[in-house]
Amino acid sequence: MKRLATWLVGIFGAALLGFVLGFVLFAVNVMRAPEEDTAKADGIVVLTGGQLRIKEGMRLLEEGRGRRLLITGVYPRTGKADIARTSGISEADLKCCVDLGYKALNTRGNADEASAWARKYGFKSLIVVTASYHMPRSLIELTSQMPGVVLIPHSVVPHRFRRSEWWLDAHTTRVLLSEYIKLIPAAARLVAIRTDIFGNGGTGSRAAHSTGPI
Repeated sequence: MKRLATWLVGIFGAALLGFVLGFVLFAVNVMRAPEEDTAKADGIVVLTGGQLRIKEGMRLLEEGRGRRLLITGVYPRTGKADIARTSGISEADLKCCVDLGYKALNTRGNADEASAWARKYGFKSLIVVTASYHMPRSLIELTSQMPGVVLIPHSVVPHRFRRSEWWLDAHTTRVLLSEYIKLIPAAARLVAIRTDIFGNGGTGSRAAHSTGPI
């Protein structure tokens, strides 16, 4: 019994150490200042969660970095006029080349919405705009739904986040930890899909949507 207890404590300790180290690496990576890039793609996808993301997506569209833009996960009562008013973007610009997606309730829903949108327009490459801490999980969910589409990450760092000594800010640390915990099962699902654990020819991504919101 002592040997078993020692073995279990060792496993728990190793798992806890791995979790902590993984979280630190995740936090350090997503808290880096985004690098400037000039990449172009067929389309641009903005995952809602703040006006900063929408403004950045519109900036990329105006620069010709994509032919069309999707804002996914929009609140049902929000229209283009509302977005124009709160973001400072003209309604004319929104009417031209911007689509609003209302069905997504979570990141997996964003991936579903973006996948359908990309198929509709025949897009093979997308610039993905979301918060830096949300980008890893977003890319995992999007890759699960669009394995043949090139995804180009374009992160934005929320103004409220501290870019240095994030561990001293309770709000930032709480958000990072929450996102890291959500990232782990998302990554596990992608591995299961890629290795065809479900034994259904790679359709495990659809089955995975039967679980609750993440």
